[in-house]
Amino acid sequence: MSSTDVPTREELVRRVADLAPALKKHSNWSEQNRRVHEESIEALADAGVFKLRRPKRYGGYEADTRTLVDVATEIGRADGSTSWVASVYWIPTWMACQFPEAVQDEVFSTPDVRVCGTLSPSAMAAPVDGGVVVNGKWGFISGALHAQWQEIIAILVPPEGEPYPIMALVPISDLLIVDDWDTSGLRGTGSVSTVAQDVFIPAERVLPLPAVLEGQGTASASIYRAPLLPVASASSVGTLVGMARGAQDTFLKRLPDRKITYTAYDSQREAPITHHQVAESALKIDEAGFHAHRLSTLVDTKTADGTPWKLEERAIARADLGAVVRLAKEGIDILASASGGSSIYHGIPIQRIARDVAAVNLHALMHPNTNTELYGRVLCGLEPNTLYI
Repeated sequence: MSSTDVPTREELVRRVADLAPALKKHSNWSEQNRRVHEESIEALADAGVFKLRRPKRYGGYEADTRTLVDVATEIGRADGSTSWVASVYWIPTWMACQFPEAVQDEVFSTPDVRVCGTLSPSAMAAPVDGGVVVNGKWGFISGALHAQWQEIIAILVPPEGEPYPIMALVPISDLLIVDDWDTSGLRGTGSVSTVAQDVFIPAERVLPLPAVLEGQGTASASIYRAPLLPVASASSVGTLVGMARGAQDTFLKRLPDRKITYTAYDSQREAPITHHQVAESALKIDEAGFHAHRLSTLVDTKTADGTPWKLEERAIARADLGAVVRLAKEGIDILASASGGSSIYHGIPIQRIARDVAAVNLHALMHPNTNTELYGRVLCGLEPNTLYI
């Protein structure tokens, strides 16, 4: 595929913005059925969303992370769960590009292939002739119900030496899916658990996780030669900005016709308290957008120039991720608390958005406090107390 065949960022954003009515229409169904609607998945595929991190030699776009931020923002503005799943696919798809070309040939032989995954080492791997055998269970596997492959993490116990984490690719058909996703937020993501029972994985589909975390893969294209966590962070933040923009949209749409009950205000937009709430929320949402774009600029600049990543740069990538998550929640919470008692009905989107963003704030790698502490630790001259940086 030549570069002229790759849509511009503006074209991709326009495509997903055009999907907003359909994604909004399916959002309640997705929440009730605890998975993204099939028509939403098909619409994202038609718009090229699953090609963004696919290599150009397989018909993909090799889009930069600024494009991921802007595309996810538009999807998240319509439905947070759908955007979450799309952004989750981008990360393991990028990780799949760390494997040898023969493995990539297999994975990307499927048009619009979807790869789900995890960074949790909640399985064990035993070496056998030609590969490893894995047993274990992984939770929170967003998008598993629509994926063809899963990227897994397991602890390999070699015959000699210390155990170490590995990353591997497994056809989703080799895993048992456990339908245990019944949650208060992000219900539409279908983030079920998957189980491996004596699953054999050939050696060519196994990599040491530390090499991937450090950006020491053998990929030829520059976008696949960065440390994993900054890439994953930049791939995730657009969804949060989109959720916040969606909350803003739904609040302002309801505003003119809403009274403030038991007051003389026939329209909520006349009340000075509303002016403060809308402005404070808007500033927080704008600030979230700033951190999202600063993060993507950092990743894309480092990717383009090929210079080594400094520890502080990697820490600030995690800090920007945490800042986006925190600010998006704060902006949404202001609007949700100003939406009145009628907003608790399921037909009013802001209550779903508030629950979705609360769920994101509890995610282990996205939690604002965890990310801020890590950044402060590095600023204080201490070594990070995690591999995930």
